[in-house]
Amino acid sequence: MLSKQSQKGGDGSTNIQTEQMIVQVGIDEKRAREIYQEMNLQLKKDYTDEALKVANQRVSEFENRLMPKMEEVEGALEAFADPSFQILLVEAQKTAAASERPADYDLLSELLIHRFQKGENRIVRAGISRAVEIVDEISDDALLGLTCFHAVNTFLPVTGDIAQGLDLLDELFGKIFYGKLPVGRDWLDHLDILDAVRLSSFGGLKKIDQYYPEQLSGYVDAGIRKDSDNFAKAMEILNTNALPRNILVEHALNSEYVRLPVLAKHQIDSLTLIQQFPHAGQLMQRQVALTETQKQALYAIYDLYDSNADIKNENTKVLMELWDKRFNLKALKSWWNNLNVGIQITSVGRVLAHSNAQRCDKHLPPLN
Repeated sequence: MLSKQSQKGGDGSTNIQTEQMIVQVGIDEKRAREIYQEMNLQLKKDYTDEALKVANQRVSEFENRLMPKMEEVEGALEAFADPSFQILLVEAQKTAAASERPADYDLLSELLIHRFQKGENRIVRAGISRAVEIVDEISDDALLGLTCFHAVNTFLPVTGDIAQGLDLLDELFGKIFYGKLPVGRDWLDHLDILDAVRLSSFGGLKKIDQYYPEQLSGYVDAGIRKDSDNFAKAMEILNTNALPRNILVEHALNSEYVRLPVLAKHQIDSLTLIQQFPHAGQLMQRQVALTETQKQALYAIYDLYDSNADIKNENTKVLMELWDKRFNLKALKSWWNNLNVGIQITSVGRVLAHSNAQRCDKHLPPLN
């Protein structure tokens, strides 16, 4: 499972809560399609007879991509009764009519869903409106590069298991790499012209070898050496707070140490315990939240970690060796480390890239 994070904040993953904008009740799929066609009537006068047939085919294909996606999101069809959504819908139909790229219809659909989910935020709304306008203008390689850049800055695994976390990242980028990653400067200049990114010759990006170990600090922090005094203290803390001893697992990067299975120290707050209980003659399992006292106990154990920088550096080296054994992560590293320019993604680029990422992987969380 993947969650969201930011390179700027450096705090790792964040939980996302979707807010839904309920406008009016009583809109079903049939009525939503009628509204879609009513909006489309406004466009037909803009095309010659020769262009109308092609435009209708594209707008119809967009409708067939959009409606099933809207139906899957609870309450989303109600947005068709909102005047501001109808205006955006017309703009999306214009873009669909102008685009020969079928993937754009899915991308426009994701943008409209995001407009429903976050439409109360005017800043987000403005970004979505501009993104809808440029969907048919952005090149394939620029969209791919933008999406990869956004994914690095936004998604982290939530699992504390190191191998599983790397596998999840590798799988994600395997879905996003639907084409050849762009090289050179032209694609970045193209995104800058479209207001999707801001480029700067000052500063640059952290290399993958530095950035991910910082975000995955719980993976590379040293942990507690087995049979050390701190290990004995950790066992005592676990026993005193009714915590299982196996919550400390062998460090996958250094077998002489144990660690808490968390992505980063702050993730202790989201840990749960698995409790077994009998039911109908079988042992069932349920997740039990940690008490505040137990959370503080685990924080105290994390504070017992060895602070030797050489150990952490060695763990980082081993982590990146494991990284390079995964095809997609190795490709990402090579591509990212050659982006020798400062890049800041705009609100327009962010919604466009996130919508495209969700097109590639529908299980990704919505944009914050």
